[in-house]
Amino acid sequence: MSLSALLLVITAAIAHATWNLLNKKAAHVGPAFVFAYGFCSTVIYLPWVIWILVFDDPSWSLPVVLCILLSGALHLIYSLCLQRGYQVADLSVVYPVARGTGPLLSTFGALLFMSEPASVRGISGMLCVVLGVVLIATQGQITRLLTPTAIVGVRWGMLVGTLIAAYTLVDAYGVKTLAIAPVLFDWATCVTKTIMMLPHVARNPKQARQAVKGYWHLAWAIGLLSPLGYILVLYALRNGAAVSLVAPAREMSMLLVTLAGLYFLREAVGWGRLAGCCAIAVGVVLLAGG
Repeated sequence: MSLSALLLVITAAIAHATWNLLNKKAAHVGPAFVFAYGFCSTVIYLPWVIWILVFDDPSWSLPVVLCILLSGALHLIYSLCLQRGYQVADLSVVYPVARGTGPLLSTFGALLFMSEPASVRGISGMLCVVLGVVLIATQGQITRLLTPTAIVGVRWGMLVGTLIAAYTLVDAYGVKTLAIAPVLFDWATCVTKTIMMLPHVARNPKQARQAVKGYWHLAWAIGLLSPLGYILVLYALRNGAAVSLVAPAREMSMLLVTLAGLYFLREAVGWGRLAGCCAIAVGVVLLAGG
């Protein structure tokens, strides 16, 4: 992976870690909050999209439209499942399973369906990152993911991870093969996702407004950070970076959250989290040279 692609992915990881922490604070709000931050994203990035439409003159075709619709549907299902998973299970179970399953499936999907070349260095880096994510989130107690109380979270995490892999592959095809501008692509999928949510909100608009009341500041923050993190990833893919390298490298967000907790919040960091940080760092080094 080139240095420029790695820098894009690192910046994306910072944005991703931040918006997921904010999203957890509003997990109980439910689908109405998903609609709210989707609406905010649409408004925030509209000027950038208008600039692209005016000056870049993007081409439209049936494959492009179908790719955007499929991506929008997958992102919506992902958002709803993530929200529901955070409601019914612990973040410390859902998040590591999802963030471990996602790059694992994305990598093998890219190798199988996109004919990306496999390398021992790249596969090793991906496995190191996945192991690091799980070690950090479980504080080294990986076996606790197998306890009866954690099974619900494991199931939701695996479902979310599968959806991450699915939309990653679809979106990579969109920007790499169909040459859709990353900002335009992400904005169009966001609009699609928001429109799909409209019937749910319209059934009881008063209840939806009441549910989101007091959380609009989080919606605007996530509306800015969530697309930003993903747009940077799409630019890395469009510039030639392989999905099998970018997908696991995105999980540096776990490393960044842990370090932030250590230095800014003075949280205790046990051997499990330290080992996880080391595993992710080694994995990123391997991916960078993959």
